[in-house]
Amino acid sequence: MTGPDLVTAELTLTGRLTTASNATFLGRIGDAAVVYKPVAGEAPLWDFPSGTLARREVAAHLISQTLGWDIVPRTWLRDGPLGEGMVQLWQEQDPSQRAADLVATDQIPETGWRSVLEGEAQDGRRITLIHEDSPALRRMAVFDMIVNNADRKGDHILAMADGHRYGVDHGLTFHREHKLRTILWGWLGDELSAEEREGIDRVSDGLHGELGQHLRELLSTDEIATLAARCAELRAEGRFPAPSGQMPAVPWPLF
Repeated sequence: MTGPDLVTAELTLTGRLTTASNATFLGRIGDAAVVYKPVAGEAPLWDFPSGTLARREVAAHLISQTLGWDIVPRTWLRDGPLGEGMVQLWQEQDPSQRAADLVATDQIPETGWRSVLEGEAQDGRRITLIHEDSPALRRMAVFDMIVNNADRKGDHILAMADGHRYGVDHGLTFHREHKLRTILWGWLGDELSAEEREGIDRVSDGLHGELGQHLRELLSTDEIATLAARCAELRAEGRFPAPSGQMPAVPWPLF
């Protein structure tokens, strides 16, 4: 089912994701499987305005569309059984694939992976957080820098059977203050590719047109202004930045 039917047709709940910090439900709209997060089920946060997470998720999808990289599954606002909320098309990931992992430090694959940080397991073994060294994850890392994602955990990356990688759970985005917390630090200091720079330019240009108009319905004026400033700074630096500020550089838990 596509088009306006996804907004107007009945949304039926089929289950609940009990591990989520906010009320998160599985549902169906006709033959489409969806995730539904009602605004009424959002847990209060000390650093994000109450009742805004659903709109931030929709704004993240708009940025993904503007980039042209299909990072965020289709996401929109609509009414549901528990009131207005964010609805997102469900993506069935491939359980045999994993875009990020914790592995024994002496067993890191020689190629195709980037190391992020090293630590010690409860049994004293050295372990390392790694993620794929792939164009798909590089684009996701750039996306996270643009939207100021404060919660890129390993399980927020969906590995699809065809090799595509989706990013989900973008409620903690677009804060005016620097909040970037991600496991995708493997390209620290690397130069941005031409494709990545062009994507940033599309967002910057879009803020003066249709993208900006839609974002004004979802974010505050200050949040849009700092979004524009992040794009300009990232474009001027031309490379993946290092962690900065007083906040932790990675989310916890990592997965």
